[in-house]
Amino acid sequence: MRVTKGLKNAHSSFPTILTLGTFDGIHQGHKTIISKLTGESKKNNLRSIILTFFPHPRNVVSFEKIKSISTLDEKIEIFSKLEIDELIIQKFDKSFSNISAEEFVKLLVDNLNLKKIIVGYNHRFGKNRSADISVLKDFSLKYNFEVIEIKAFEVEKIKISSTKIRNAINQGNIDVCNSYLGYNFSINGIVVKGKSIGKSIGFPTANINIVEEYKIIPMNGVYLVLCFFEGNKYYGMMNIGFNPTFGSNKKSIEVNIFDFNKDLYGKNIKIEFLKFIRDEIKFDNAEMLKNQLNIDRENCIKHINSTYNN
Repeated sequence: MRVTKGLKNAHSSFPTILTLGTFDGIHQGHKTIISKLTGESKKNNLRSIILTFFPHPRNVVSFEKIKSISTLDEKIEIFSKLEIDELIIQKFDKSFSNISAEEFVKLLVDNLNLKKIIVGYNHRFGKNRSADISVLKDFSLKYNFEVIEIKAFEVEKIKISSTKIRNAINQGNIDVCNSYLGYNFSINGIVVKGKSIGKSIGFPTANINIVEEYKIIPMNGVYLVLCFFEGNKYYGMMNIGFNPTFGSNKKSIEVNIFDFNKDLYGKNIKIEFLKFIRDEIKFDNAEMLKNQLNIDRENCIKHINSTYNN
């Protein structure tokens, strides 16, 4: 898969088929569309292209700021496994948002040798999202390409959206999140030094720093997780929150990796969320917290044995 930064840098002498969107999370619904793209591509001998936008358009054109399910690097990694010929990443800024609908279509036709485009029945585009699919069909006659419409009943059949997944993540509903995504929601970060509180009570933790501030983080609490480090994977339990037992006012993301004693400082680690265990709780003392962590670990191991080791 070729990755191109910017529509103006994308050129294809070979005829192409395109679909476009933000594709946040690249969930099961998105994959239905992408499967249609790759199927049509093979059937009609066309190069398959996905055009996606970064940052999220809603963070540019509206006052509402949203966190993203997937970072740009995570999106590229997922797309690379889906038999797509080219991924175009268009920077979405005020200037791009002001492009007229026809100017946008001309960019696609002139730069990409566009022959077919796949869009949902409710797709809108152009400045202020003023143009709809009927306008796109008019342009298709003028510029000689075909519009493949994903009908309303197909979209309803999917019943999955990035918004629903974000809501599930914000509520700690990892089971729903992962079922909608079709894979485990994950974060990537660098291990940084913490206050070593966990180590002092027998539960050493790796503190994770996530560079991409736009990445969504699940609600505070304890989670069963799967950690990937240097080609190996390890189960563990993660706490997201403020360590209220010790009066911290700074939010942290820290993971206790089971049966692990390597130095992780400065290393990159990927963590997949498997299950929500409990809410974050303030205990009266460290001993009570330690007792609860032992219970949490037991619950995690029971879940591992019943779900993953059968």
